[in-house]
Amino acid sequence: MPILPSVRHPHMPLWMLVGKNKCQLFDYYFNFTAQIPFRHNDKESMTGIINIKYKVIQPVFLVILLLLAGCEAMTNENFQKINSLPVIEPDYINVTIPPNIAPLNFIVRENGRRFFVVAESEKGDYKIKIRSGNGKICFPMKKWRKLTRNSMGGRITVRIFLSGEQDKITKEYQPFSFYVAPEPVDSYLAYRLIYPGYYCWSNLRIVQRCVENFSEKSIIENQVLDMNCINCHSFCNNRPDRFMVHVRGSKGGTYVVSDGKIERKDLKIDPMPGSATYPSWHPSGKYIAFSSNQVRQTFYANPSKSIEVFDLVSDLIIYNMEKNSITMVRDDDTTKYLETFPCWSDDGRYLYFCRAPQNVEEPWRDPEKMELIKYSLVRVPFNPETGVYGKTEMVYDAAAEGKSVSFPRVSPDGNFIVFTLAAHGTFPIWHREADLYILNLQTGELKKMDINSEETESWHEWSSNGRWLVFSSKRLDGRSSRPFYVYFDSRGNTGKPFVLPQKDPERYITMLESFNLPQPVNGKIKVDPRDFVVSSKSQSVRAIAENLADSLPEWKKERAEMKRNPGERPIHE
Repeated sequence: MPILPSVRHPHMPLWMLVGKNKCQLFDYYFNFTAQIPFRHNDKESMTGIINIKYKVIQPVFLVILLLLAGCEAMTNENFQKINSLPVIEPDYINVTIPPNIAPLNFIVRENGRRFFVVAESEKGDYKIKIRSGNGKICFPMKKWRKLTRNSMGGRITVRIFLSGEQDKITKEYQPFSFYVAPEPVDSYLAYRLIYPGYYCWSNLRIVQRCVENFSEKSIIENQVLDMNCINCHSFCNNRPDRFMVHVRGSKGGTYVVSDGKIERKDLKIDPMPGSATYPSWHPSGKYIAFSSNQVRQTFYANPSKSIEVFDLVSDLIIYNMEKNSITMVRDDDTTKYLETFPCWSDDGRYLYFCRAPQNVEEPWRDPEKMELIKYSLVRVPFNPETGVYGKTEMVYDAAAEGKSVSFPRVSPDGNFIVFTLAAHGTFPIWHREADLYILNLQTGELKKMDINSEETESWHEWSSNGRWLVFSSKRLDGRSSRPFYVYFDSRGNTGKPFVLPQKDPERYITMLESFNLPQPVNGKIKVDPRDFVVSSKSQSVRAIAENLADSLPEWKKERAEMKRNPGERPIHE
């Protein structure tokens, strides 16, 4: 049967229409008629001609034509090459990522009406194409996994095209890369979500996020625990089945999770100046080191610096899990010290911590005096078999250089220790100048890490394989802390850090909550808020003093009992 010259044959491949004259495509669409043979239902056979307007399939046909035309327009040579990198948010340009990370979804912050992104493995054996009308680029999960798997040890090249608002010229920006490290990261990240504030709380959650996708689930919520404060979660060797959480208030106690069972403990003994806080698990799982602190806050009238958190008094303790006993870490040094932020070495033979001379009286009355409180990094030898510790040794005398150390964390291989360095004090999350430093424990070399920003860096932790460091940073908005990952090779070199990817790349813009104390976990945590509710109804198990001769020095006792205002209580009480 003859076919009209201006009409596509029903069996003609659609791609044959895509020629030099793109306008013909729309001609075919709007004038599409076909000569269709048909047969009547009666016994008489006859052939007729009928003109059919394909109104039902017109929308589908138009979409296909536009995609074909758009695809060719975005990949042919009719575009303007821009001699600069595109602006994307979050900034994932040239970052180093683990092969098991969730898709790095982002927003193109360039003016345009149509966006086209191609992400291709270095080998050229796999690519993803994404089109967007609003600049949001979200990679399909299955395709992303295949792309990163094919790119391990290499890179993914990302090219961004767009058509401008005022013209139809397609622009291509300079390509950038995702470098895919061969080593994976722990599959989960646990963190506390807390709104920015100083004292009160109404909605606290410690959640686990699977970093391989976007699933997020609560571990514990304060709204089911009489609005108690929940904090200081800590994991033994990044294990999901052995960790602890502190609860403050009517359901107070240290909740220790072991093999799916939760035990509520009371770790406060008489010689301690305050409750147990800032935990660090011994690699054997037999001990947990804490500091016992009386924490206070003071506020500035200067809008550039609103708050300072400091220790009125602090001490170190070691909790023996098997004996349910507590040992006070004492030194024969007669100097009065504030001691905090314990951290075990990789082999459990040393306990690192931060120490400052207690030589400033009533610092809250004079901010200039508070700025004199500076902590150095020290360590004490420890025998895991006997539980006996030795004499304190200086590791880094930060106070002599006018600085203050917080949050020491030893790498799993024992070669490095990363800590936060600020101008003064013990709580750097309120210090814009707080940066991450790394000390090579083999050579003694100290350097400022190149992953810092103009905003606060703090709350860092190693992955179980030692190849990734996760830390909190306020670099995105200067207000709320967000979790960033950075690659760390065997020589101590780092890649460019990247923020934990979200399904909606605008989530960090719209949410106020901070991601507090991010902790890598190498598996899914099985307990949930209901399990903690059940445990909160049980009687807490009170710890005992290992050494009955332990007592709080008189000067610490006086400071621990000091009240500035009627009814005031410590933050960690």
